[in-house]
Amino acid sequence: MNDSTPIQIKDATANPAPLGLLGFGTTTVLLNLHNAGCYELNSMVLAMGLCYGGTAQVIAGLMEWKKGNTFATTAFISYGFFWLSLVALVLLPKMIPTVTATDEKGMAAYLATWGLFTAVMFIGTFRLNRALQFVFGTLTILFFLLAYGDYAAASPEFKHATGCEGIVCGLAAIYTGLAQVLNELAGKVVLPLGMMKK
Repeated sequence: MNDSTPIQIKDATANPAPLGLLGFGTTTVLLNLHNAGCYELNSMVLAMGLCYGGTAQVIAGLMEWKKGNTFATTAFISYGFFWLSLVALVLLPKMIPTVTATDEKGMAAYLATWGLFTAVMFIGTFRLNRALQFVFGTLTILFFLLAYGDYAAASPEFKHATGCEGIVCGLAAIYTGLAQVLNELAGKVVLPLGMMKK
């Protein structure tokens, strides 16, 4: 009879979550600076949506899939394609004249749907950490504020205030991503994430 010792394979791949969080956070901040009235919608915002907010998050999600992390895979790939679809909403009518631009009611439905998705993902963060709870909580509020702003044709002041809330959400995601990088490099907690007890 042959005695065989089980072989354990250690996951030595890098943590892709900071890439996804930073891609989401920086793009969210830059778009919401526009929403807050700091500048017009421009190619910088669209390029960030295509590249860092969109493509980088999809890559991070695929890396999380390889690690068996269902929550992060779903979040990063979904929000990556959110950014890509948002850019497509802006560009498609300009590229294809027969495509009708989305009106405010359509945008409200689009944003509210993402709000519902985010609200359910927010519940999932209760098992993770306080930092992610804050990111997903403020993101849920942001989507519903944006949806209301389009549906009700809200005042510029309301939309500017919504943009400020979005900046807070984006900064929280940046903090969470950088905290993971710095904590791993230091081998200790440099920036707390508020880990939940298992």
